[in-house]
Amino acid sequence: LGELSYGILAQTGARSVLVEDRDIVAAQAWLWDNLRLITEPGGATALAPLLSGRYQPHAQERIGVVICGANVDPATFGARNG
Repeated sequence: LGELSYGILAQTGARSVLVEDRDIVAAQAWLWDNLRLITEPGGATALAPLLSGRYQPHAQERIGVVICGANVDPATFGARNG
């Protein structure tokens, strides 16, 4: 995170949510199982807090999750689903 980005995020009140590695792996699996998206762990990390319950949006909150990163071996996902 750079100085410019940090300054913007600090002004908006953004906060970080920590997740476990297993939450990230579960988010990767969810993306594959439900959307057929293959992502590297870093690409699935933004979804992990929502799926794991570590972040619960407020009733009127609108959520957007950016999914990125394809630096992963597709065989990892093929092995799970035969």
